Amino acid sequence: VQLVESGGSLVQPGGSLRLSCAASGFTFSNRGMNWYRQAPGKGRESVAGISPTGGRINYSDSAKGRFTISRDNAKNTVYLQMNSLKPEDTAVYYCNTRLGFLDYWGQGTQVTVSS
Repeated sequence: VQLVESGGSLVQPGGSLRLSCAASGFTFSNRGMNWYRQAPGKGRESVAGISPTGGRINYSDSAKGRFTISRDNAKNTVYLQMNSLKPEDTAVYYCNTRLGFLDYWGQGTQVTVSS
């Protein structure tokens, strides 16, 4: 199983970013996918999750109305569109999936929101 995130960057408050997570090593279209983040000095927190077909989506309270999770099963990729970014969104963002009792994580991509 391999999860590779990309798209993180330095962005000004109010800006937008689109994160991508390319998955391999498992049947992507059969698995739910999640985005988490970890800010400096804090624990890892859930941001958004999407079911295998995309029919069920959930967001953290901090992500609702600003972030959109989506997936392209033909490309084995899950996305996180982030709009109206705030300094408190600064974190390393991780892609995640669970296979059986095991959680798999990517290496993370850094998002920094600062003027």
